Amino acid sequence: MRHRKKGATLSRTASARGVLARKLAISFLTHGRIETTHARARFLRSFVEPLITTAKPGDLSARRGILAALGDRAAVVKLLQRAEGYRDRPGGYTRISRLPVRRKGDGSQQVLIEFV
Repeated sequence: MRHRKKGATLSRTASARGVLARKLAISFLTHGRIETTHARARFLRSFVEPLITTAKPGDLSARRGILAALGDRAAVVKLLQRAEGYRDRPGGYTRISRLPVRRKGDGSQQVLIEFV
């Protein structure tokens, strides 16, 4: 039974999920939108939205916390610039839109995740 087990595992170990989250987040912050599977997009949303909330104050503490989570200075700068526009928004910074195509190998639903 799955009682009290929050979050998707994506068929990966905890360390592999952490690496996947960081790499997806860096790519998402760099490009502003990415095309991925629906499960990965929901996983990415749960990782990125708290980072945006953390980045809203824009102080040194926020910068250090985001750098510890991402490990990429260029992505941290992009996130801090993006968070300035969301100061008055209480949440919901990303949008997931389904695409009409499916992935060729396994037929999984493809989505586009982007900033609102």
